[in-house]
Amino acid sequence: MNAHTGTTTRREWMRNAIGLSGLILSSGRGAWPRKASRPNILWITCEDMSCHLGCYGDVYARTPHLDQLARESIRYTNAYATAPVCSPTRSCLITGCYATSLGTQNLRSQFPIPDDIHGFPSYLRDRGYYCTNNVKTDYNIADEPTLVQQAWDECSPTAHWKNRKEGQPFFAIFNDMTTHQSRMNVWPEEQFKTEVQSELSESERHDPALAPVPPYYPDTPVIRKTLARAYDCISVMDKHVGARLKELEEAGLAEDTIVFFYGDHGAGLPRHKRLLLDSGLRAPLIVRFPKNDQHLAPARPGSVSDELVSFVDLPPTVLRLLDLPIPEYMRGRPLYGDGAPGPRTYVFGARDRVDEAYDLARSVRDKNWLYVRNYMPHLSYNQPSAYSDQGEIRQEITRLAQEGKLTTTAQRHYAGPTRALEELYDTANDPHQINNLAQAPECQAIKEKLKSRLRKWMIETWDLGFIPECDVAERMGDGTPYERLRDEARYPIREVLEAAERVGAGRAVLRDQIELLADHKDAAVRYWAAVGLHAQADAAEPAVPTLIQALDDPGAAVRIEAAATLMDLGKSDRALPLLLRELQHPDTRVSLRAARALELLEDKAGAAMITMKQVLEKNKQLPGDGPMFMVFSLEAALKKLNKNPGDR
Repeated sequence: MNAHTGTTTRREWMRNAIGLSGLILSSGRGAWPRKASRPNILWITCEDMSCHLGCYGDVYARTPHLDQLARESIRYTNAYATAPVCSPTRSCLITGCYATSLGTQNLRSQFPIPDDIHGFPSYLRDRGYYCTNNVKTDYNIADEPTLVQQAWDECSPTAHWKNRKEGQPFFAIFNDMTTHQSRMNVWPEEQFKTEVQSELSESERHDPALAPVPPYYPDTPVIRKTLARAYDCISVMDKHVGARLKELEEAGLAEDTIVFFYGDHGAGLPRHKRLLLDSGLRAPLIVRFPKNDQHLAPARPGSVSDELVSFVDLPPTVLRLLDLPIPEYMRGRPLYGDGAPGPRTYVFGARDRVDEAYDLARSVRDKNWLYVRNYMPHLSYNQPSAYSDQGEIRQEITRLAQEGKLTTTAQRHYAGPTRALEELYDTANDPHQINNLAQAPECQAIKEKLKSRLRKWMIETWDLGFIPECDVAERMGDGTPYERLRDEARYPIREVLEAAERVGAGRAVLRDQIELLADHKDAAVRYWAAVGLHAQADAAEPAVPTLIQALDDPGAAVRIEAAATLMDLGKSDRALPLLLRELQHPDTRVSLRAARALELLEDKAGAAMITMKQVLEKNKQLPGDGPMFMVFSLEAALKKLNKNPGDR
């Protein structure tokens, strides 16, 4: 037993599980219990992929290989990622834990995870499987090299199941980048044509005039061109999937291999990736059981399942298919195998910081209803994001919003200056999630049921997203977020959630927020009080003395949020110097918050230009994601200030 964590070590866990099951393993890798099934398993994953496939009813898509695969498989219509961006999703997929429980929910935050939590392929390796990953990892943890070494026999651009020993079973992942946001809409047109579209003949390319423009987009030539480009990416990806399946056939392994195809979250387009709507979380999932393993399948080939599936279910599903014990720390439910639990009732989603853009939202969905709680409703869904803003489609939507030319509620939902505190959608009758029913009297019972279930999930799983990143390291000490912060003394989660739930509640909670900021002992509670006051806008004027006092708060996130609020209230005398000091903080988890605050202040931050330029040049020379996000934020801020020099 690990005295520090109160859990068994990995070696102890495996020994105990094997002993309980009556199995005897020889020493060394490769032993296998007699009578156990040993199918190969192939995961073909693609990036940023909504259900834009012919087999899902999309008539604009040209995906013959995946359509054929679906005819031979079980096709899932209700499969959902746990986050609408890559690295938190991949944290979950490799461990079987929610990223919000591990503290890995912010994009490339890279906190450590406990030694007893492993990449699940390591359990397959212990039973003789040859495990390969080609090639993306992006697991969002501090010691990724160790996890990679434990999980994979090969993890490289050349990793392939063909490199295994004769007769050795394999688990192989091939990650296809062709549908990534970069290819869909960020790369320059010529690069896209050279590196992606060139794989298609003229007749295979999509005509922009025929592109299906969803109701949340304005119908413009730029939008249509981008949609056609995105579908070209999908067609090329489909060719790559066909090639992977052909490899199996030619090697004579198709009848011995269970194939999973899925996308890691929603499409790399505005209002898809990064949002907790179905466009951001719903992904294709197709699972083919060969004839030799049909006894493991829950339905016949060509079946369609509307069962709710969360990506947290995929690691335990693989373990159950191979008759391997499932670690207690895994939160998912195996889809197949003896003793598999009944269907899910709910799936959950989490949105946190992506690159330099801070945000926090949570969602819960059953088969018919989606509830989203936005904890920063004063920020637009379309808030600035340097990487995404390179895309012509984002520029088009932002320009039309600024010019007041978005003509429908659906279009303004994404690009408006703020967003609803709560969102509730009847997904069966509103597949695009356009009609927000959160305030509809006849829907209050449904909303309250989902809202209660979401809160219960956040508490049960110790959702760490409500602690500012720059506060996590101090709280966890020499442990990990997962180990040390599942403790009311270090993280009073219910009190923190209560403070976060006051954000956006209006003047009725103003006095409470002032008191919490002034007096509460926990920095996360004070932080959410400051966020709430910021969301109050001009109504926060009575809080100015408390906000000034908070500039000396021990919590960096509290200081920065208080300073940004004061700046928005026109009280820059002490607030701006504080932001400039924090901008130069050696911890980028602190300095990035200050940079983002200055960026969103726009012209109000004009007096900070000289310092911002100095910090920008310094960060350009530094390695790592934190400095890169600093560059994103500061370059964007300075670009806006240079366009509107005012009286600087």
